Amino acid sequence: MTKDKTEQLKGKLIVSCQALSNEPLHSSFIMGRMALAAREGGAAGIRANTKEDILEIRSQVDLPVIGIVKRDYKDSEVYITPTMKEVDELMEVGAEIIALDATGAIRPGGLTLDTFFGRIKEKYPGQLWMADCSTVQEALHADELGFDFIGTTMVGYTQQSKDDRIEADDFGIIREIVAKAKHRVIAEGNINTPKKARRVIELGAFSVVVGSAITRPQLITKDFADALDF
Repeated sequence: MTKDKTEQLKGKLIVSCQALSNEPLHSSFIMGRMALAAREGGAAGIRANTKEDILEIRSQVDLPVIGIVKRDYKDSEVYITPTMKEVDELMEVGAEIIALDATGAIRPGGLTLDTFFGRIKEKYPGQLWMADCSTVQEALHADELGFDFIGTTMVGYTQQSKDDRIEADDFGIIREIVAKAKHRVIAEGNINTPKKARRVIELGAFSVVVGSAITRPQLITKDFADALDF
């Protein structure tokens, strides 16, 4: 996928179709159908985890894929595309964009983000990369490193960002990143209503990723059930 083809994602919805091994919908077959349903609903792109899921999704939809591999390593807190092994796997299936943890955490093997990103850029110079960040500082650092897309994926999920959230009336993090970053910003994380999705696009985000609010029925069900528990 060439860079100009990513324009089809501009101002559009990307649906994250993921289910981990401990979740009811964990299955490449199911994620493929989830992606098909997302496309029928108007999604312009898919974010997916593992090469197996991406292969199945490709058999169902012809949409650009943001690929990741979530894998735990004992010597690091980084679990989103943490090493070259995961990058290689995603290159095998041709993920148009590869996303990876771009926080300040040290990666497996003691690598910094700067060193790791330099290595993957050198090995795969034509690939598009997305930075999954948790703070404005991390986002702007990733922007300087040369990531093609800057994502807010990890906001609220790291120690350094635990007090931050993308709320309906407080989009300060996205506002600041959009204002200062040279590369395209993809809003992701805690965007759980159509109103929020529309708002981040209005603020200048290139596109928006929505996951749990669309593709994790156990969490959607819990919201309804909790509302009746009074």
